Amino acid sequence: MTNGARTPDPARRRLRRALLGWVLAVSAFGAAAMQLEASTSDPRAFGYQVGDTVSRTVTVDQPDGLVLDEASVPRPGARGNALELRSVERSSSGQSGGRRLEIRLAYQVFLSPPEPRTLEMPSFTLRFKGEPRAQELRIDSWPVTVSPLVPVDVSSRHGLGDLRPDAPPPLIDNRFGRYRLIAYGCAALLLLAWLAHVYIGLPWWGRAHRPFTMAWRTLRGLTPASPDAQWREAYQRLHAALNQSMGEVVFEQGIDRFVGARPRFAHLRDDLATFFAQSRTEFFGAGGADKGDRTWLIDFCRRCRDAERGSA
Repeated sequence: MTNGARTPDPARRRLRRALLGWVLAVSAFGAAAMQLEASTSDPRAFGYQVGDTVSRTVTVDQPDGLVLDEASVPRPGARGNALELRSVERSSSGQSGGRRLEIRLAYQVFLSPPEPRTLEMPSFTLRFKGEPRAQELRIDSWPVTVSPLVPVDVSSRHGLGDLRPDAPPPLIDNRFGRYRLIAYGCAALLLLAWLAHVYIGLPWWGRAHRPFTMAWRTLRGLTPASPDAQWREAYQRLHAALNQSMGEVVFEQGIDRFVGARPRFAHLRDDLATFFAQSRTEFFGAGGADKGDRTWLIDFCRRCRDAERGSA
């Protein structure tokens, strides 16, 4: 039996219910995909000492449409804190409906308390800008217990109380090094002695033992009043100096050959002739030379010495 009202079809009613369920599921999935979530991977909360490094990682599931506000990310610095943030490392990877952001915070302990003390990894808030609205995530603090390096009360046993004096440095056997230095020193002294002998001793000895230099040492102390025997010896010394300089006996007729072999004495050629004449008179004449000849002989010996040196 029918009236003016239409009876709904059961099949159409089931179709409307199915469509309504699908719309609700899609809406729920979209709402879930847009949700901003964070999780932390925290370190142990105990067992740290001064200088240790403690790290925690914050993982954020960031939906599309939201962008992290860089100003909200903690920054290293703030020197002088007991727990100091040393570095912040970030990594990002894509995932369905958004991105996964990982922030790794590394802290270092700068406190050595006299007894165990709990520090706090500070909390902070990450801000995100974008659609459908700006959002924030609070990351709670995390405790870090720091222990002292040594206990406050130390045993009074020997070696555990007051600071002990520094241990003396170990001795090193340096005998071989000292022997080597002594040998080097002896070798250097011998070398210096040889150099002094060659470059100082021998030239000095040669200059001091030149023939006319040695003759001058004999004549410079004579005076015209000296005994005749000393003056004869002076003539003999001058003859010996001439012979030694030439390397053979020099006679009066060999004066030119002597001057030719020893050009330094060329300006004394006439004086050499005079010397031989006086020597002949001294040894073979009737009497000794007069006082004027003796004075000349001393001056002649001096000029021969200067010519021998090369300074005449």
